[in-house]
Amino acid sequence: MPKITKRVVDSAGVREKDYVIWDDELPGFGLRVFASGKRSYVLQYRALGRSRRYTIGLHGVWTAETARQEAKVQLGRVAQGDNPAEERQLDHKAITVKDLCTLYLNDLNAGLILGKGGRPKKPTTIVTDTGRIERHIIPLLGTRRVKDLTKTDINKVLKDIMAGKTRVSVKTKKLRGKAIVRGGAGTATRTVGLLGGILTYAVEAGIITSNPAHGLRKPKDNVRKRRLSEAEYRTLGEMLRKAAEEEKYAMTVDIIRQIALTGCRRSEMIRLKWTEADTEASCLRLEDSKEGESIRPIGLPVVEYLEQRRTDDVGTYVFPGQGEDNAFGSFPNHWEQLFKDSPLSDVTPHVLRHSFASIANDLGFTEVTIAALVGHAKGSVTSKYIHTLDTALIMAADTISGYIQGLLKGVEFKQTAYALDRDSRRAALDRFLIKAVGEPSNETEEEARLAA
Repeated sequence: MPKITKRVVDSAGVREKDYVIWDDELPGFGLRVFASGKRSYVLQYRALGRSRRYTIGLHGVWTAETARQEAKVQLGRVAQGDNPAEERQLDHKAITVKDLCTLYLNDLNAGLILGKGGRPKKPTTIVTDTGRIERHIIPLLGTRRVKDLTKTDINKVLKDIMAGKTRVSVKTKKLRGKAIVRGGAGTATRTVGLLGGILTYAVEAGIITSNPAHGLRKPKDNVRKRRLSEAEYRTLGEMLRKAAEEEKYAMTVDIIRQIALTGCRRSEMIRLKWTEADTEASCLRLEDSKEGESIRPIGLPVVEYLEQRRTDDVGTYVFPGQGEDNAFGSFPNHWEQLFKDSPLSDVTPHVLRHSFASIANDLGFTEVTIAALVGHAKGSVTSKYIHTLDTALIMAADTISGYIQGLLKGVEFKQTAYALDRDSRRAALDRFLIKAVGEPSNETEEEARLAA
């Protein structure tokens, strides 16, 4: 057996079958000559009682001398207990981003991926996440091995989605359904945020040791600033009164009005159950909002509406649909029909929610109070032990919903900030103290003080 040199490699003849020329100086080092004429350097060694062969690489990429040095390095690793051939085999089978996404989606659908507040993600969120995975992440990274991903790769995904490289029109499961995937900065930010969560899942599963998406600079997601002006509220009120003249729109009009008066999310109002409407405590005790269980103070106009409606409905939902006991399902189509080609064509249900909070701010209520009224996590009232809400929250809900109700009726308010003057505060305190001690009051005198 000769020492493997360039001359030996060049002179090795091609045979009918592959064969190996072994080096006479470095045990296990050899040259494999293929029937095709290609040549590669190999290393034969024993690990755990088995003979293993490790391919260093093709001649041309490797020279005889560099291959010899690599063989020595790998033999040194073998002496320390490593197994280069097995490691390479595992490396070739390393999980791809597509494989990782499949594992993630399986756990997601099984309720094992936790979202806000340590709760399983909601069905609507699962649908959204699945769409982002199938329409952006897999097309851009699906064949890449997770272990090879770098921050540069994630940043390229961000820029590609922003540039619209994943733009496509796809057929959905609905009859004649179609989804138009446009991309853009907002989509890019949210998709890369999801990718970061998937890679954290990979870290927790032991697939990778660190998350390459951490610390990536992303464009700020678009903050929706659209709100209704007072004039637009009056326009909305006129639109609702006109729409209510048609019987098919009656329930949709009621839902729109209650969204405007409460600041609730569209889904929260449409799927509101009678068991969640606590008119005695002037609140909605939502069982499953975006923030989980949530208690929302509601103003007197909403309380009175619910009490009036309760006398007619006996089903599960405040706004029932047709057929079996289910929630109203025509809202999206009715909304589109009512607002299309109207002066408020750019308004969405979320605009009503944002406008409620904006009116509350205009009237002088604090951010914490507003957060509690609309159910934001930073200020929401969520404790299952709370049965009586803070009087200040009820007062705020009364004021805001009453103000918005007035705007919808066409009222033009002269005072656009809520304030309690000293006389009003004194009158309210006197009335409270008189009732508290149980003394009969002079109604005429009391009304005079309140009017002062």
